[in-house]
Amino acid sequence: MHPDWLTPDWHARGVGAVMTTRRGGFSAAPYDSMNLRLGIGDDERAVSCNQRLLAEAVGVRPIYLEQVHGAAVVRLRASDVTPDAPVHEADASVTTEHGIACAVQVADCLPVLFAAPGGVGAAHAGWRGLAAGVLEATLKALCDAANCHPASVQAWMGACIGPQNFEVGADVLEAFGARPSRPGQRFRPRPAVSNESAAPKWLADLPGLARDRLQAAGVAAVSGGQWCTVADEARFFSFRRDKTTGRMAALIWLR
Repeated sequence: MHPDWLTPDWHARGVGAVMTTRRGGFSAAPYDSMNLRLGIGDDERAVSCNQRLLAEAVGVRPIYLEQVHGAAVVRLRASDVTPDAPVHEADASVTTEHGIACAVQVADCLPVLFAAPGGVGAAHAGWRGLAAGVLEATLKALCDAANCHPASVQAWMGACIGPQNFEVGADVLEAFGARPSRPGQRFRPRPAVSNESAAPKWLADLPGLARDRLQAAGVAAVSGGQWCTVADEARFFSFRRDKTTGRMAALIWLR
């Protein structure tokens, strides 16, 4: 695997996991170079080469989803690696089978990987999906599939837009049960700009919000989440920063 890619700092036996960065692939600017998403303007041959490189690096088949910023979770099986397998419309997946990697694609949203005894899962958690309960739904699906309890699950958060750069409006506060008058510790008022007449804004801590929800759901072992995609242009794709950009992938599989 490319030395720049991220790996979880956990002790999950029998599990492989990685998050790619923008480095190590074949795509030309502005998708340079490890773009893993088709259909966003990049040369499809380059994207296919990138996807093949990743599959060869991890030794299993990543199963990508049609992500819609919701809370739907799909359970992946051996049939999902066949050539005519449909692309699932979901924002998370779990599996208890070998030879399959649960994968999510991101460029500011938070990827969360789950490892349990006998099963794994991956979730795409932007603020909409997070507020809708995608992490709780993934945890339940994984525990049901692997016949385990939340306390035995480990979760790792990859790179996402950080709390210094995630500017949001009052609608996001309300989605998490906060109010402008009492935003709570995960939302900081953004410093006012001179002569500003627009509506107030806040800076949201997306990894912090995810950590709160995971711990409330019974996951004690939560790590990662310290990388900001917006701040590190050399290393990460960021849709908010660049608009036209590639997508990274976070994936997890049973060894």
